[in-house]
Amino acid sequence: MGVQLHRRIGVPLAAAGLVLGACGGSDASSDRGDADTGASGEVPTVVVTSNILGDVVESIAGDDIEVITLMPVGVDPHDFQASAQQVAQLNDADALIVNGGGFEEGILDVIEAAEGDGVPTFEALSTVSTIENGEGEDDHDDHADEDDHDDHDDEDDHDDHDHSGVDPHFFTDPARMADAVDGISDFLAVTLDGIDVDGLEERTSAYVAELEALDADLEERFGALGEDRRVLVTNHEVFGYFAERYDFEEVGAVIPSGSTSDGADAAALAELAEIVEHEGVSAIFSDESASDELVQTLAAEVGDIEIVALYSETLGPEGDPAGTYLGMIEVNAERIISALG
Repeated sequence: MGVQLHRRIGVPLAAAGLVLGACGGSDASSDRGDADTGASGEVPTVVVTSNILGDVVESIAGDDIEVITLMPVGVDPHDFQASAQQVAQLNDADALIVNGGGFEEGILDVIEAAEGDGVPTFEALSTVSTIENGEGEDDHDDHADEDDHDDHDDEDDHDDHDHSGVDPHFFTDPARMADAVDGISDFLAVTLDGIDVDGLEERTSAYVAELEALDADLEERFGALGEDRRVLVTNHEVFGYFAERYDFEEVGAVIPSGSTSDGADAAALAELAEIVEHEGVSAIFSDESASDELVQTLAAEVGDIEIVALYSETLGPEGDPAGTYLGMIEVNAERIISALG
């Protein structure tokens, strides 16, 4: 089930190749200053795009690496725009860590410009086994026929939404995050001079162990749910990796896309309402960081159904149980089990 966790042994040549490829030659590197002291003049500076990855990087970085996270807690990453100050921080960084897969769609041009200017860049998504957008969803076109709703046949055009492309939301699966942590650690080790590599490796091993323990615990707890209860209807297509890892069935999304910047038409919502009723779904899961207007519309169409907010693309506030990546995964698990149990 899902991907296999692995332990890191040394620094792979692939990571070194990523760094060399991102540096863009000796001229770009020399223009950016001495990597021994970093862009800040004291310690190397690593800029991370999302607050989810920012927390993960901070957990393994230690005191000899300065971590700057661009996206504040609570923002929708698909709508996020960097300020002029943040753009300057990114361009001056000694390394950049991004999610990848179009996740940072509002700042892709900024990322590309920094990478082209010689900022060593690492894409976390490149380290994991990926799935396509919408890959976890089953075809429910037969439900309308089963419930004698032939008059909705002309609404099947909701399938025309673009589901293509790699799903960037790997972080909903802590097993895949463990792979990403290994890759990030290797990248930092070969990219940043003057850091305590042994300490970095020790912190990485400890954090991966926490991810392994969390993954094993969730596998047991979700396994206790009956197969007919492990059904997800979400605001948008964000839990594909989660569903694959823990044997959930995704029966539909209010926004049939991996981005909240897309929308849904009335016909698609009406058909999804039929699917929800047919499947006996007990809850619809909305996003903490995005509007639930369409979810509310679907719930009103269905009737007696619970709406449960999940931390899908952002951490919770500092000090909140969901304020760290590990805590976010745990909070989501508790809410899902409570809603579907």
